Amino acid sequence: MEAKLFWISMSCGAYAVLLRWFLKKEERLKNWKLTAAMHGLFWALTGVVAGSLVSSYWERPDLAWGLMLGLGAGGFSLGILWRYVRNRTPEVSWGLLREDLEWADTGFSAILLAAFIMYFFIQAFKIPSGSMRSTLLEGDHLFVNKFIYGVRIPLTQKKVFRLRDVQRGDVVVFRFPTEDKKNVHYGKDFIKRAVGLPGDTVEIRRKKVLVNGRPLEESYTQFVDDYIIPPSRLFPDQASFQKHWEMGLMAQTAGEMVKDYFGPITVPPGQYFVMGDNRDRSSDSRFWGPLPDSYLKGRAWFVYLPFSRVKVIR
Repeated sequence: MEAKLFWISMSCGAYAVLLRWFLKKEERLKNWKLTAAMHGLFWALTGVVAGSLVSSYWERPDLAWGLMLGLGAGGFSLGILWRYVRNRTPEVSWGLLREDLEWADTGFSAILLAAFIMYFFIQAFKIPSGSMRSTLLEGDHLFVNKFIYGVRIPLTQKKVFRLRDVQRGDVVVFRFPTEDKKNVHYGKDFIKRAVGLPGDTVEIRRKKVLVNGRPLEESYTQFVDDYIIPPSRLFPDQASFQKHWEMGLMAQTAGEMVKDYFGPITVPPGQYFVMGDNRDRSSDSRFWGPLPDSYLKGRAWFVYLPFSRVKVIR
């Protein structure tokens, strides 16, 4: 979302530069058709921005281009029509375009500031599924603290100013750990709870999580299946299990066979073992492997919508 806001801001800035150039010569203002085109371009930009933001809220990327093109074309037509029915004098053109310029400048600065805040500090996030029930419900809107685990340097994987490391029990938001663009989860944000930290040994027996050989006390978990899937016999030894897990092949190799009995595995350095609180309905580290620190976005902070569920996330 922050990348989209950045490019929206740049589009507003580019339009403002173009409009300033247009307003420098009075003879351009006397040509009502050129003025109408510039005003129409402003409304086209407004339509594209609105379409882009609405498609993001609905989480329907397939609607993005249709909405942006439709609203953009509609906005352009509306802008030209509005200018056509107005008084065509240069004075009216000047006032009309100066108002467009003020809005473009405001959009550039305000949206750029929002993109900066979302990239470095706070991000809004909407719960897309029931994998974190009943801690978080589908449709919950929450803020993510992005600077607690360090500020990412743009265009790199490096982080600076890290306040603290991930702790066991943190609810974390992250980009799904894959660079395979064909993966259905590529580029999507996930939310899970950190269960295993770097160097930890994690094992699951009859749905119970053991970390370094000791049962983990988890008051937040939920189970919806009464039956227990028996342990997988597909791997000859622990080393083979560890290798398949680190390569992210467990879902293809064992599928649901690792849901209730898993491991033991050792969490590699700089990576984490994460799970959803709704254990029987969660796609997590059991199936797609460890979560590298570089994919972390931040820690879930608090729910702000709906109002009846406002709370600090723990």
